[in-house]
Amino acid sequence: MSLADAVRGRLADTRSAATPGAVAAALRAEEKVLGDTEVLSLTRQVRADLVGTGPLETLLNDPAVTDVLVNGPDEVWVEAKGHLMRTSVRFPDERAVRRLAQRLAAAAGRRLDDAAPYVDARLPGGIRLHAVLAPVAPGGTCLSLRSPRGRAFTLGELVDEGSLCARGADLLAALVASRAAFLVTGGTGTGKTTLLSCLLGLVSPSERLLLVEDSAELRPDHPHVVRLEARPPNIEGAGGVTLHDLVRQALRMRPDRLVVGEVRGAEVVDLLSALNTGHEGGCGTLHANAPTDVPARLEALGCAAGLTREALHSQLAAALDVIVHLDRHGPHRRVREISVLLRSPSGLVEAHPAVHLTPTGLTPAPAASTLFDRLSWTP
Repeated sequence: MSLADAVRGRLADTRSAATPGAVAAALRAEEKVLGDTEVLSLTRQVRADLVGTGPLETLLNDPAVTDVLVNGPDEVWVEAKGHLMRTSVRFPDERAVRRLAQRLAAAAGRRLDDAAPYVDARLPGGIRLHAVLAPVAPGGTCLSLRSPRGRAFTLGELVDEGSLCARGADLLAALVASRAAFLVTGGTGTGKTTLLSCLLGLVSPSERLLLVEDSAELRPDHPHVVRLEARPPNIEGAGGVTLHDLVRQALRMRPDRLVVGEVRGAEVVDLLSALNTGHEGGCGTLHANAPTDVPARLEALGCAAGLTREALHSQLAAALDVIVHLDRHGPHRRVREISVLLRSPSGLVEAHPAVHLTPTGLTPAPAASTLFDRLSWTP
């Protein structure tokens, strides 16, 4: 038995919490000759295994690392500065990966076992957890951990990073100030949440932000933020709280700006209704490959929630104004296009390009004058 295992056994026998003091005392109780440096190192290791993220702890403590991906006991990857890299970190065996995944799920108040073989949750420290057990994952337990950024980017930092140009930053600031309703769109990993957090930080401090999210990820630098987070049903299938439920509750909480972290289901009906009844400046994110795909994506969500196609487009025409679209090429995440939503003669809403953006400038598109007029912005 290893020294770390012996310490775990002592803590279990005494039912002691894995505090640094208790772990250090258990180490010394093993009557091994250890220096202070060794005691500190083993204390950190045992605590990481018992209450932290085990061998992944050092990776997640690296400020350059945004994602840690475990594909099995011998395959651990990280994403740092937009690049995926395989690490030398290893787990003893598949059971160790499974134990870690189940312990993290329990820490998030979620169930992870053969009956519920996957979980998507937020850990108490803010880390986003996703895990899938075998045999759903034939190669063994898969873990995905995403570290939250300590603070939101500023527009100036996004300009410095090459995500958009200075004139594009001015245009986005005007978008927020105009109280136009907008969606930030793009594929997975394009930086939608990052950009939305940044834009919410531009909202006047006198306004109250109501954030509704499936898993709390938005971190706006704003003095008045109220968060509502969805909850899955318990083991009996009861107690679930959906985004649809939370949007309705948020409307009763005097929001100046209603924000849906990710529009993905029936909550689209309540969001559009809210934006049509005096709740200006609402916003959110939506997965879409291009701005032209947005009306069809919203149509699919609205129809699944019981709206007819005609009703959805009527709501959409009056509710949403602008689409800010991002994409990603390798490590580079960029704001590529700003479009406006306009109703066509057929009655359906279509996305029309207004501005194309690069890191060095912006180019007006056919609907530019409509956007500039709506935002009272002079190019």
